[in-house]
Amino acid sequence: MGIVDDLVSAREAFERREWAAAYDRLSEVDPSALGTDELMKLATASYLVGQRDATVRALQRAYQINEDASDKRTASLCASWLGTVLTLSGEMAVASGWVARAKRLLEAEPEELRERGYVLVHEEFECLHSGDFAAGRLIAARITEIGRRFHDADLVAIGLMSQGRLLLHIGKVREGLALLDEAMVGIAAGELSPIIAGMVYCSVVESCQEVSDLERAEVWTGALSRWCNLQPGLVPFTGQCAVHRGQIMRLHSAFPHALEEFELAHRRYAVSGWSPAAGLALAERGDVHRVLGEYSAAEEAYRQATRFGHEPQPGLALLWLARGRTAAALGAVRRLLGEAGGPVQRSRLLPAAVQILVASGEVDEARAAAEELARIADDFGSTALRAMSGYASGLAELASGAPADALTPARRAWELWHELNSPYEAARARLLMGTCFRALGDEESATTALLAARQTFEELGAQSQVIEADKLLRHTAGGLTRREVEVLRLVAAGRSNPEIARELVLSEKTVARHLSNIFTKLDVSSRTAAAAYAFAHELV
Repeated sequence: MGIVDDLVSAREAFERREWAAAYDRLSEVDPSALGTDELMKLATASYLVGQRDATVRALQRAYQINEDASDKRTASLCASWLGTVLTLSGEMAVASGWVARAKRLLEAEPEELRERGYVLVHEEFECLHSGDFAAGRLIAARITEIGRRFHDADLVAIGLMSQGRLLLHIGKVREGLALLDEAMVGIAAGELSPIIAGMVYCSVVESCQEVSDLERAEVWTGALSRWCNLQPGLVPFTGQCAVHRGQIMRLHSAFPHALEEFELAHRRYAVSGWSPAAGLALAERGDVHRVLGEYSAAEEAYRQATRFGHEPQPGLALLWLARGRTAAALGAVRRLLGEAGGPVQRSRLLPAAVQILVASGEVDEARAAAEELARIADDFGSTALRAMSGYASGLAELASGAPADALTPARRAWELWHELNSPYEAARARLLMGTCFRALGDEESATTALLAARQTFEELGAQSQVIEADKLLRHTAGGLTRREVEVLRLVAAGRSNPEIARELVLSEKTVARHLSNIFTKLDVSSRTAAAAYAFAHELV
């Protein structure tokens, strides 16, 4: 196949988004025979199949061609892209050099230029990471304006996305989310180049997760997954997509599938050399193991996350609490709250902080933290954060000796988690409700709530929460033990003693003894009366 045929074939593969085929065809051509357009296509295809070094070489070649031709504007654009690729690879010093070169090339140009917008992207990125949000917003607005002036959809999307993220960080969440939604319009319309589309997708989903807008995150994660699946051979963005899928699966308590996604993301990140991102995937994996009561696996995942440069907090502090290391958990959460200044960061810490403060007996601190979380939740407006706030408020009020005041927010948390289809979190809220009922002297409602929560935990495999529910149930359900409740349920289902013995792997003599204890504790004299009690108290 000749050069012309290779280029035609590569161009067609590129238009079909068959990145591996486009990369293969363009790589077969002598680089000296490629013009700027072909080199930029080669750089894009190389990047999208995970060939980072080939991307850099293609961009450097394109830069050199245009510098030699005194085309400063195109050379500057190539240098800006090199800065982006190298930044994403973690090579910050080299990236900074290319960005400085891109900026210098445009210094003598008097009028506003499209290429200057791409230099400004790097300046906005620096403002975001340094915490200079006011300056960052001005730069992001200018990027958007340049994009609109020159009809550059990529710059418009980057500018809107950047403005949205910066607004989130100063607590203007509703305004920020509106801009993020607007940034996504360009992707939906097919206006964005593939690399920018992937960057915007992942940034928007990450932003939604940061402010606990899990409903938006789920919608955009589904869109991102479909976008990735339509591009054979795509490597970048698939790791982020797996993390976001895992987070949504965790929301819906699909824990085994979430673990698979986090492991997939970790492997992809590790291969790509993105250590902090690999650490994030491991921390998410540790959170799922912790929820399931698999504490050793959680500890190992958190340890590896730390090794990859990611601090797995507040999950690690919650693990210490679960393992009885209350003082360590308290010290960590106080330190984290002291470091987190903005509402987004604090909203991520406060739910865990309230749990740890309550367990440590720091009730006044817990109430103050719960009140702060409630204010942030009202400002943000996300359903999940309002659910977290309700649970935290209920927990703090109950610890303060005010079960009546605790019941309303606990019930609100249960309703909101149920609305989000999050069985595990809804069961936690129901467990809290059951504790409130018992403190208010309503034993029958307590039994109903606690047993319902326990059943959900058991179905989900959350053994630590099953144990917690069992502890509480010993004080309710007519004083029945867990095994006696199981026998009673089967009696109510019409099972005979031999059938119960087979199902629970017990002897018939043991079943008869349990049944005798049930009759005594419930003050009934027949199986029919015992079954009636079970139905009346919703034990079946």
